[in-house]
Amino acid sequence: MLTVRITLGYLAIVLVIAAALMTSGFRGTGQAQSTPVPSLLQLPSFGPPDQPVTSPAVQPATLPADQSPAQRIIPPTDQPALTPTPSILGPSFDPQLDIKAGPVALPLELLIPSLNITAPIIGVGLTSGNVMDAPEGPIGDPIWQTAFWYRGSGIPGESGTATIGAHVDDQLGRPQLFAHLQDLRPGDLIYIYVKNTAIDILFVIDQVSVYSLKESSDPAVLNRIYGAGPMAGTGPQPSLDGLSHLTLITCEGNWVNGQFDHHTVVYATRSN
Repeated sequence: MLTVRITLGYLAIVLVIAAALMTSGFRGTGQAQSTPVPSLLQLPSFGPPDQPVTSPAVQPATLPADQSPAQRIIPPTDQPALTPTPSILGPSFDPQLDIKAGPVALPLELLIPSLNITAPIIGVGLTSGNVMDAPEGPIGDPIWQTAFWYRGSGIPGESGTATIGAHVDDQLGRPQLFAHLQDLRPGDLIYIYVKNTAIDILFVIDQVSVYSLKESSDPAVLNRIYGAGPMAGTGPQPSLDGLSHLTLITCEGNWVNGQFDHHTVVYATRSN
């Protein structure tokens, strides 16, 4: 399971920046620990502990229910009115949603043609133990074939780094959504399909890496996986190169001491 739950022990990202993709992939332990365990997907907390943490702010483009575009009142100004850009997260997404809230539906799909993957994407936050959530369910539940976008990372397609995880196997050890992530190669394509606008955001893979737990706890590696914002304990930040980056992550290797001993990480950059 790709337990993309930033639980200390599965999808591991050190510094409380990622979850545990340990049990089969992204499986979370569900147990809070007093000291975060460095693991590739153990996301850091965002903001001071005594203040509520929210997801990255997004301004949905919506009109009042009783108002059509033709009825919109254009305020008097010498400047032309700008049409808001619809958020790819959908008008129902709450940009102020607490990062500790449960999973939320998104109008997004992940498509990886070379792996024959087409999967829904849901938004996940942090568990009570400050680890990225990676929902699980009964054997055969669709959650095992679902991708998890971490709401504390960048929005896919915007300047910054968006991080998406998924399970590598289920509780029975059967292959799940990201079971063959390591088979991807530079140049392969990844699409984020936005259902509310019927557009595809295209990413091209730059690099595929497999990290040991020690390697994946390196601050430089974590910074690349999650972006500078999460590593600094803040929300997502625009990338220094101004580009939109996408990171896919899951577990890899052998099951040792309650977790996988490696992680597969795919880095991609938007090309359209």
